[in-house]
Amino acid sequence: MAIYQSVGATATVQGDSGANSSTVRRRRGGATSATPLEKVELDAFEGESSSEELAKDSSSDDNNNGNGVDDASKGNRQQNAADFSAVNFDYRPSFPAHRRIRDSPLSSGNIFKQQSHAGLFNLCIVVLVAVNSRLIIENLMKYGWLIKTDFWFSSTSLSDWPLFMCCLTLLLFPVASFIVEKLAQHKCIPEPVVVILHIIITSTSLLYPIFVILRSDSAFLSGVTLMLFACIVWLKLVSYGHTNYDLRALAKSNEKVEGLPSTLSMDYPYDVSIRRLAYFMLAPTLCYQPSYPRTPSIRKGWVFRQLVTLIIFTGLMGFIIEQYINPIVQNSQHPLKGNLLYAIERVLKLSVPNLYVWLCMFYCFFHLWLNILAELLRFGDREFYKDWWNAKTVDEYWRLWNMPVHKWMIRHLYFPCIRHGVPKGVALLIAFLVSALFHELCIAVPCHIFKLWAFIGIMMQVPLVLITNYLQNKFRSSMVGNMIFWFIFCILGQPMCVLLYYHDLMSRKVKTE
Repeated sequence: MAIYQSVGATATVQGDSGANSSTVRRRRGGATSATPLEKVELDAFEGESSSEELAKDSSSDDNNNGNGVDDASKGNRQQNAADFSAVNFDYRPSFPAHRRIRDSPLSSGNIFKQQSHAGLFNLCIVVLVAVNSRLIIENLMKYGWLIKTDFWFSSTSLSDWPLFMCCLTLLLFPVASFIVEKLAQHKCIPEPVVVILHIIITSTSLLYPIFVILRSDSAFLSGVTLMLFACIVWLKLVSYGHTNYDLRALAKSNEKVEGLPSTLSMDYPYDVSIRRLAYFMLAPTLCYQPSYPRTPSIRKGWVFRQLVTLIIFTGLMGFIIEQYINPIVQNSQHPLKGNLLYAIERVLKLSVPNLYVWLCMFYCFFHLWLNILAELLRFGDREFYKDWWNAKTVDEYWRLWNMPVHKWMIRHLYFPCIRHGVPKGVALLIAFLVSALFHELCIAVPCHIFKLWAFIGIMMQVPLVLITNYLQNKFRSSMVGNMIFWFIFCILGQPMCVLLYYHDLMSRKVKTE
């Protein structure tokens, strides 16, 4: 009776149930298939109906009757119906409190499906801040201020002028590639000669910095910076030569590439421009194309805020390295030569600050710096990373965390191998091999040590790809692969490489002295 009264807002509280039912049927336009109680229960199964929604429903029924009631009367009746329903309908003891099958919010079937966990995320942030604040205070009280003033700009780094000059002369290699492409455009040199010249230019752009670093007793930070810059130049020049080679082939055969957006269509004529090359060398991408999506303007205030954030997180990264990582590493033994339990303890102790530094590095470079550069150049495509933290397999992680390199690998290495008949598994192995070589160059060359630790660490990802893919196919939508990735990434992988390279570097310094 009470349920009916809330649905038919104009009905009296006391009355015959059958008469009221007929009134409802008239107002519903002859919908006699469901009683008022059944109608409310169906609404409840479809979704939680509020008192206001029920009141609006009753007012719309009255409007459909065409009884000539004025707007003021309908408004009052709607408000009265809402107040009446809140008291006499929603809180009646006879109204069912359990009307559908539901899972708990933290159950395995519900936790990753349309469920907000912002409160738990905030709790984790509060706990992390509290715990790490205590550790920082305890560390400062116990060891004092360990940060050196010459961490970022030491006298040794400033005297590394051969590396600085090498960094400046790397700009000559894009100019050389442009000259080769210009000659190819005017058909002054044949295609095989163009390919050979590009191979010489790209190889020299990578070997020249390696030679300079190995000949100089430079600081580690300066060597890493130069090697990263050299690797970026190499990747860009390979993309520039490969893309122009394909554009020439398309221009000769007059083929059209279907399925591309209009902004990337091949309808424009093949043309070599120094302005396009200069923009490409500065743009936050490794894949060359004659035109890119552009934003309409530069947000100067946004750029300033991001720069301030970049400075703060860079300082935080330096603080963690000097205050925590360096003392831990200096007080450790070689993980492959000392006591096993002691080595495990050092790795576990190093894993947390090392993870913080890596996350700060990722945020500073992939989010802040690349977005700042894109904003200054009005570069539109800013998908520099995806949700790699949700990766269920190691293979998925490598496809999500570094999108510029991933797009380069797909465009200039993986699919060219597939088109030339290379099996997919072998093409994937080649991609990991190239990635492992560049990781080894960026770390081993500045350290003047070639123990292949970084190379082995990257190549060990191949069996992990197979294992996590197998687990994902076996358990279907499980997070086992994600847990394995985080375990290898945080505990076993990077901290172990840091300890190995540090002790090998110290051994080299002792032998040199």
